[in-house]
Amino acid sequence: MTSYSCCLILLLFTWNTSAYGPNQRAQKKGDIILGGLFPIHFGVAAKDQDLKSRPESVECIRYNFRGFRWLQAMIFAIEEINSSPTLLPNMTLGYRIFDTCNTVSKALEATLSFVAQNKIDSLNLDEFCNCSEHIPSTIAVVGATGSGISTAVANLLGLFYIPQVSYASSSRLLSNKNQFKSFLRTIPNDEHQATAMADIIEYFRWNWVGTIAADDDYGRPGIEKFREEAEERDICIDFSELISQYSDEEEIQQVVEVIQNSTARVIVVFSSGPDLEPLIKEIVRRNITGKIWLASEAWASSSLIAMPEFFRVIGSTIGFALKAGQIPGFREFLQKVHPKKSTNNGFAKEFWEETFNCYLPDGSKNSPASTSFHKGHEEGLGAGNGTSAFRPPCTGDENITSVETPYMDYTHLRISYNVYLAVYSIAHALQDIYTCTPGKGLFTNGSCADIKKVEAWQVLKHLRHLNFTNNMGEQVDFDEFGDLVGNYSIINWHLSPEDGSVVFEEVGHYNVYAKKGERLFINENKILWGGFSKEVPFSNCSRDCLPGTRKGIIEGEPTCCFECVDCPDGEYSDETDASACDKCPEDYWSNENHTSCIPKQIEFLAWTEPFGIALTLFAVLGIFLTSFVLGVFTKFRNTPIVKATNRELSYLLLFSLLCCFSSSLFFIGEPQNWTCRLRQPAFGISFVLCISCILVKTNRVLLVFEAKIPTSLHRKWWGLNLQFLLVFLCTFVQIVICVIWLYTAPPSSYRNHELEDEIIFITCHEGSLMALGFLIGYTCLLAAICFFFAFKSRKLPENFNEAKFITFSMLIFFIVWISFIPAYASTYGKFVSAVEVIAILAASFGLLACIFFNKVYIILFKPSRNTIEEVRCSTAAHAFKVAARATLRRSNVSRKRSNSLGGSTGSTPSSSISSKSNHEDPFPLPACAERQRQQQRGCKQKVSFGSGTVTLSLSFEEPQKNAMASRNAKRRNSLEAQNSDDSLMRHRALLPLQ
Repeated sequence: MTSYSCCLILLLFTWNTSAYGPNQRAQKKGDIILGGLFPIHFGVAAKDQDLKSRPESVECIRYNFRGFRWLQAMIFAIEEINSSPTLLPNMTLGYRIFDTCNTVSKALEATLSFVAQNKIDSLNLDEFCNCSEHIPSTIAVVGATGSGISTAVANLLGLFYIPQVSYASSSRLLSNKNQFKSFLRTIPNDEHQATAMADIIEYFRWNWVGTIAADDDYGRPGIEKFREEAEERDICIDFSELISQYSDEEEIQQVVEVIQNSTARVIVVFSSGPDLEPLIKEIVRRNITGKIWLASEAWASSSLIAMPEFFRVIGSTIGFALKAGQIPGFREFLQKVHPKKSTNNGFAKEFWEETFNCYLPDGSKNSPASTSFHKGHEEGLGAGNGTSAFRPPCTGDENITSVETPYMDYTHLRISYNVYLAVYSIAHALQDIYTCTPGKGLFTNGSCADIKKVEAWQVLKHLRHLNFTNNMGEQVDFDEFGDLVGNYSIINWHLSPEDGSVVFEEVGHYNVYAKKGERLFINENKILWGGFSKEVPFSNCSRDCLPGTRKGIIEGEPTCCFECVDCPDGEYSDETDASACDKCPEDYWSNENHTSCIPKQIEFLAWTEPFGIALTLFAVLGIFLTSFVLGVFTKFRNTPIVKATNRELSYLLLFSLLCCFSSSLFFIGEPQNWTCRLRQPAFGISFVLCISCILVKTNRVLLVFEAKIPTSLHRKWWGLNLQFLLVFLCTFVQIVICVIWLYTAPPSSYRNHELEDEIIFITCHEGSLMALGFLIGYTCLLAAICFFFAFKSRKLPENFNEAKFITFSMLIFFIVWISFIPAYASTYGKFVSAVEVIAILAASFGLLACIFFNKVYIILFKPSRNTIEEVRCSTAAHAFKVAARATLRRSNVSRKRSNSLGGSTGSTPSSSISSKSNHEDPFPLPACAERQRQQQRGCKQKVSFGSGTVTLSLSFEEPQKNAMASRNAKRRNSLEAQNSDDSLMRHRALLPLQ
């Protein structure tokens, strides 16, 4: 069984050896062997395997000069380490390097060779198998290039814990240590690169892009991460396509159609050069220009794409490149390559032939190298410079520096430096094993591995804990995912004015160590768009929205496709492409263009505006007229008219009217807290004081003319003290209401922003509308009572017919304040104060005019009527009217009983009463006393009423004679006129003129 296994493994190994002949590998013996996987060719020839015969290994085509340079970097690093006296002294590193041809199948073919050799060593079959040429196990592998290839290789090497250090595979999927246990890399993963791409698009304010990705483990995860970053930045993707170097022509045509019809000018591409090449060729054939290509690191400097004949299509490329490193002596090493000198490098021969477009004389024309060239040339895929199907023989004396190829482009060593760093990482891991002190090792109980019998899994353990300083003075240590964190250079493709070649101009960098928002730096002055323009191209679904507008969503379209909507009133935007308009602060409003906020207009009933001036003038006029009336009453205070109107109460009434007019001024001007708390109580108390005076006056006169003959007690209680007490009590109730209001819910100044958008109305917040209602309601209640008494007193003597004017004033008062309620409720802002001022002034002017203007007119312009005789004539006439009505009522009763006419007369000193029976309309109003004999002191008055007419004739002597006449009249009056005489004496007894 053991012998059978040995034969099986040897058969497998022999098959691998035959598949990779001497010219298809680079190999050198050593104490420790490192494996290498490099893309010396770009692909394999398409071949139809019909399986009619044994399948042959596919043939590699299209020579990759850069791949050969990377291989050379590994050989150079190994030879440099072998020459080092400090790094792995007395140890020699060997290598076995294979060509992956940029395909998974060839890479796995080479990987099986590494695994098979390790299995042979692990089985320890030397004693059973006669192996003449033993090759040590491969303890680590450097490679591969593409992420898809590395994924396949890592799955196989991970089964045996053989460490794999890649120099170019950046897929973020490879950071999954659960799946790829032995994978490490010296290149940053694509997660940072995808973020950097999104940052660049955001930097140039693009939001409408297309994406293209290689259909492998490199392109798909990279573009998926880019989509995530783009979504966070509100970048929309117009199309997303997958490509491959093995895609058929129809698939390529479809992708090109999408690109051509798209309105997106920026195209993000996550692909390798070989996968992208067929698409670019078709785009060049169709001459689709004006696109901006954002290149991932895998093709940003690819020699397959960066060709002068493609520049008119992809000249606006911005790409990412790894940070360049320095390898001292590497330039000279590259120049020393020669087929005869590089005996350990089986790829040197083909390199020489491809570089100089010749064939070596000792090589067979049917060699794989020659065959691959001829096939590639015939298909138009060759990389050589020849124009013939056959090559001339090489002399061997060609100068490598005389030919420009990507192999000699060592100005920016990026991937080459990563290869160099990968070899040194493995070497330093071996150095740690070599210098390990027992008891301090990484293995069980601190043990150390034996450098002479080291195994791959032990090297992997030390690689995970590696920490060393490279030749550039930088710390190298793999993180928990086996990655190295690095920075990116940002390059822009330029066309060289010297030779017309494509050069990569560094225009910025991306620092992954910096904090977010400060990682990207771009020097826009160095960027040439399309090879000549400095103007940044436009790649947005919609044009920028100007300040004062915002982006509005269009239904069914991506968020990047929008319409510009004007900001609503009260909101603004001061930047382009605002997603939303910002609300202005509370005291500000948007300007006409909605680009900024301006202070709102502040309004209140100001002293300086025409309306405020007019109201102030009316208030001052009212104060002046009231003061004038008060002055007239004060000057003529001893005249009968002033005395008859209750002089003291009139003074108090005029003072309250002064307060009413003055209180209106508190409603004008900018409301302050103190004015708001003062104006309503001042208005309410002033009006209650005014109406209380009117109420007491009206009630007193009414009681005087309707009361029986008063006693001294009545005179005491109807005196001034009682009147002022009643006024005080009525006013005190209003004061209590105001105090409670001010204590519980005091009014305050209020800036109202809700009534109009552009205006702030400074008003008074009343605190409690209920309290305001009580204040006005109580005032109206007193006015209603006053109106009732005034209406009841409307038929008093002429000099006491204030009741008529009070009735009119109360009617005006009610009309004003009933109109005030709806007007107050329907207005807002400064007009609320104006309505209340108008109501106060109207009511105050109504009271002033109705109560006092008639008296002032008589005092100033009719002094003949301002006499005692005029006042007493009116009073006596009223008494006789009452007596006559009583007499006629009794006469009518008697007449109805006897059915005959009858009459009675009564006389008094200097008086006579005559009655004539008639039948007129009932209850006409009394006629005014007709004045006769202006020189004599006396008056006559005819009284008409329901059942008859009475003519009164009165004359007045000196007060002493009048008193004596009154006593004689009492004795001569008949019993029928007794009640009338009592009424006359009652009124005369209480006249204020006595």
